[in-house]
Amino acid sequence: MWSWRSRMLKQSASIVLASFRSSTYPRGYASGLHSLRPCRTNCLSILRDRVFLSGTRTVVSVSVSTVVAVLALTFLSGCALFTPREEVQLKQATVEELTVLLSEREAAIQTMKGLFSAKVRGGIIPIASRVEGSLYYRRPNAMRLRGFTPVGAELFEFVQANDQFRLRLPTMGRVLSGNPSDMSEMGKLARPFQLSVWAMGGVLGTGKISHDETVVLVEEGDRYRLDVFGPSPNGTPLMHRQLWFERQAFHVVREDRLTESGTMEATIQYEDFRTIGESKAVSNDDDRPLQRPFKILLEDGRGQGSVQVTFHEMTPNLPLTATDLAQASPQ
Repeated sequence: MWSWRSRMLKQSASIVLASFRSSTYPRGYASGLHSLRPCRTNCLSILRDRVFLSGTRTVVSVSVSTVVAVLALTFLSGCALFTPREEVQLKQATVEELTVLLSEREAAIQTMKGLFSAKVRGGIIPIASRVEGSLYYRRPNAMRLRGFTPVGAELFEFVQANDQFRLRLPTMGRVLSGNPSDMSEMGKLARPFQLSVWAMGGVLGTGKISHDETVVLVEEGDRYRLDVFGPSPNGTPLMHRQLWFERQAFHVVREDRLTESGTMEATIQYEDFRTIGESKAVSNDDDRPLQRPFKILLEDGRGQGSVQVTFHEMTPNLPLTATDLAQASPQ
């Protein structure tokens, strides 16, 4: 046992002495190494005391504790880097609560002014492929849409109020008017403007459930779907639209319009919800800021094209003048 300890001491001493050899250092470091020579004796005595007093168990215990400490730090740092995200809690709602919410959002908007840009694909609006536009609205159903080219030339003016509409086309020198329920006089132009009115409904909140409609609520994962049924000529309720609600703020993020035969009329998606004005939509449990989608994606169910509308400004509930809304009557 004594001879083993002696060998250990000699090997350790040779390692310590070797570490102070100056052959690998530049000449300028020689003076610094001279100051380290007294340390040899101290290092040897410390090493001797460790070996004789504690034996091999001390060396092993120090090594194991060091490894454990390193592993613990590595594990903790790994946990900090790869902490899983908290799961989003989906809110619950009943069909009555969602129906009331739609009514409240409509009532929160009395008037609206807005500026937007539209990108048109597939010839859905035969006037132009890019439109800069303005929106004026007064509850319950007075609306004025104006479209311009990117350089400011007027493309159209569409005015709707109560049971009348008027479409003015300066570039064609035409003015069309009639009843919103029958736009046959507008010919091919009836379709794009009907789709435009539907798309703006998500901004204005005009998609509330009317007294002659019934609804069914369906849970679809992280969304709710509201199937809306309305009267039909034969008296059997027909589903004519579907609304999808995300389950955090219950925004309507998608709307499908269906024909009487059940085929797709149009699909509208609403994105980029932002707070506008200082109004609040009052609900049963809390006060939420008034928010509206600034991006609308519309796909024509008949395959005639698509429209992407991006709003730049929305100003709710400010007084509108007669000039802002014009009049829905022939000129």
